[in-house]
Amino acid sequence: MKFELGVYSFGVAGRDSEGRDVTTAQAVRNVLEQIRLAEDVGLDFFGVGEHHHEQVPVSSPISVLSAASAVTSSITLSTAVSVLSTDDPIRLYQQAATAAIVSGDRVELVVGRGSSTDSFPLFGYDLDDYDRLYADKLGLLMAVNEQERVSWHSPLRPPLENALVVPRPDKPLKIWLGSGGSPGSSIRAGIAGLPISYGILSGTPEYWGEVGELYRRSARENGVDPSRLEISVASHGFVGRGGLATKKHFHQHEVASFALAGRALPTRWEQVEANYAPGGMVFAGEPSEIAERIIDLHRHLGHKRQFLQMDIGGMPHRDVLSSIELLGTDVAPLVRAELNADN
Repeated sequence: MKFELGVYSFGVAGRDSEGRDVTTAQAVRNVLEQIRLAEDVGLDFFGVGEHHHEQVPVSSPISVLSAASAVTSSITLSTAVSVLSTDDPIRLYQQAATAAIVSGDRVELVVGRGSSTDSFPLFGYDLDDYDRLYADKLGLLMAVNEQERVSWHSPLRPPLENALVVPRPDKPLKIWLGSGGSPGSSIRAGIAGLPISYGILSGTPEYWGEVGELYRRSARENGVDPSRLEISVASHGFVGRGGLATKKHFHQHEVASFALAGRALPTRWEQVEANYAPGGMVFAGEPSEIAERIIDLHRHLGHKRQFLQMDIGGMPHRDVLSSIELLGTDVAPLVRAELNADN
């Protein structure tokens, strides 16, 4: 199985750390530039996530992927994630299918419940329905992906009877279940035989190896073909030449990013240093260290893809571009030489 490296983004607006204003429009344009560069430096994947906040304004990931599909030729494009609980699964499928057709079947979906709840009041959904909305809409999305005519009965929507859903790409969409690592999500994905994408901000490689084993065990116990199982990892990360300076630079932007989400991250470096070091889950530092840590995580988790969020907390766009370039030119060859040697 070929190991893949990439990047993901929600877009960053507001004001960067050098005091420059970044409009929501410019934030979207910046993401497109990042995608083009990621392909140019040989990365495998770019994910675009959904948020509904003025400082992370990419509220329609499929729109960005559709635009990106027209200006790229090889890189895999995906949502990361689509908040399925507050979306219409048929409309989401139609939009992703259209983008897949334009791209030559390079578009995938990562669907989850979302790490924030901004979309629930925005689209008129009740947070009390958080879990059952997701379960029902995931079922409908999978049914639509499997067949162009679908019948669906649910207390959460009017029934569908032999409804035609078009367009259809040349092959079914690849749909990943997005998870923050909850046991229930791993079990759900394993039983359904869905690939799973873990959003990882903390923990250890050993811990995430146990989470991955729960996913695989759930599949085995339910007779799922193990060839259907795949794991990807979305994590914070940043690549630079400065070692400790790179880590501290990224930490400052992580603090700002967490504050935006109403969460407090320790501001003193000594309190977070372990999460930036081998054994931690923030992948910031020099290229050789990042490659070694991705390889180590793979030994425990057996994931096939890892993609890093770099543009957080007002990170200047030029710094993001530099990090993407280093990921492609310096980190990727080291990881591929180790993990793809037998492929």
